[in-house]
Amino acid sequence: MSNLFKNLGFVTFGVVGLFLLMHWVVPRERVTTSTWEESATNRRPDELEQVVEEINAEFEKSWDDKNLQRAPDAESMSLIRRVSLGLTGTIPSLEEIRKIQQMPESQRVNWWLNYILKDERFADYFAERLARAYVGVENGPFIVYRRRRFVHWLSDQILSNRPYDDLVRHLLTDEGLWTDSPAVNFVSVTADSDDGNQLDPIRLAARTSRAFLALRVDCLQCHDDNLGTLNLGAEDELRGGTQQDFHQLAAFFSGVTSSLRGIQESEAPMEYRYRFLDAEQETVVPVSVPYRGDLLVAEGTRRERLSKWLTHRENRPFARAMVNRVWALLLGRPLVDPVDDLPLYGPFPPGLELLADDFVEHGYDLKRLISVIARTTAFRRDSRADFDITQAHELAWAVYPVTRLRPEQIAGAAIQSTSLRTINAKASGLERLLRFGQEQEFVQRYGDLGEDEFNLIGGTIPQRLIMMNGQLVSERTEPNDLLLNAPSQIATLSPNDSTAVVTTYLAVLSRLPTRHEAEHFERRLSETRGDIRRDRLSDLYWVLINSSEFIWNH
Repeated sequence: MSNLFKNLGFVTFGVVGLFLLMHWVVPRERVTTSTWEESATNRRPDELEQVVEEINAEFEKSWDDKNLQRAPDAESMSLIRRVSLGLTGTIPSLEEIRKIQQMPESQRVNWWLNYILKDERFADYFAERLARAYVGVENGPFIVYRRRRFVHWLSDQILSNRPYDDLVRHLLTDEGLWTDSPAVNFVSVTADSDDGNQLDPIRLAARTSRAFLALRVDCLQCHDDNLGTLNLGAEDELRGGTQQDFHQLAAFFSGVTSSLRGIQESEAPMEYRYRFLDAEQETVVPVSVPYRGDLLVAEGTRRERLSKWLTHRENRPFARAMVNRVWALLLGRPLVDPVDDLPLYGPFPPGLELLADDFVEHGYDLKRLISVIARTTAFRRDSRADFDITQAHELAWAVYPVTRLRPEQIAGAAIQSTSLRTINAKASGLERLLRFGQEQEFVQRYGDLGEDEFNLIGGTIPQRLIMMNGQLVSERTEPNDLLLNAPSQIATLSPNDSTAVVTTYLAVLSRLPTRHEAEHFERRLSETRGDIRRDRLSDLYWVLINSSEFIWNH
């Protein structure tokens, strides 16, 4: 009898194991009719119409004042590609494009935007982008820090559309272990392993000011601002920044400790001491904020007081900082450059203040902010025009500024383009694992910009060689008899040459080929079969992925 139960146990275990393996390897339906239709139930464009019109009016006035011509509106597929790259770091799949083509032209872009904002790819991608601003890109002190756990937590908050101010308050005030309370990783990343994993108030103050306020008060750490580059204080009583401004901000973190119980606030407030430049000894530094001290409450722990001041509705830099960063993610560069260096009281470019107002008034709704930006004329301008485009046009957003894709966008687009099916949360675990590994390896070799993601530097010769001869593009485009990638599938399954060329252009560049392009490549495929046909489709894929059109956002 015991052997019978043992054998039944083995059989049961084997069946369960086989089921899990099939679930991991076999793809599921990824773009279902129900999920496709659900996006239409998201907020209607008319809910955003008023603020979008006001923002557009500001840009129109700016263009008139500067006597700048405007580029026409971009085509819908160009806009859909922009939305995908900005919100997911990749391009739409052929599977998704075929669904889009079934919709009326006038509804495609807004509908696609709603669809993507409900997709886990958006939450995962935005979480990584924000994590770079909050905790950097290094793995940090492993004993007390879990970056991946932190990013997963951020993704969950973004997908559920947790109000941004509430999210930030958790980052600043949560307690507990870095595994069980992922928000505390914002604090624990600063732990010094050579000093008993104690936390660094100076690094925390620098991160807080740059990431949440776009204010570079960390330049005051060692000396006063003697060059007049940073104005603080009240709007009607501006003053230069001082060392004291920075260290009074750092003092808010002086009572935070790391122990076996995780991140905790000490019961008795700890003194923050610092020896200022030219001083003979350390002095006790009180907590204070560099501007709008009237918004600082007296009750609560130091971190609670700081978080309430930071996220106060009247603390304008908090909203402006997020608006500027989201704008940069969607359009390739920020409204104000650098992204983490906004003037405290202006002047500000068109759109910034109206977007910040709307962000605050609607409860720091991140998805609404994205929806508004993606509906502005600045976002929807073409990158081409029938007049000479100058730097002035791009700086004023009279044309959509052409920017190089970041490394993760290039990798994401290359991987998705070589898969006819959508690589999303419903893809097989094997596909997702393969994508993760290939993307990480490519970004590392291509050159990760780290926290400085919006640095508009030109491409290098080694980067071009990686695209032309590197492992990612070669492996994803080389022909194979098992039809494991898009080039092989298109070459074998397309009913004719025209369909093969059109399908390839849609999958790689998210557009139809021109008549000249179609005729040229159809001639190259004409009367080919088997290996020769697969080789030529593979060559076409290689050419398109290595084109300037592919590696630039436009």
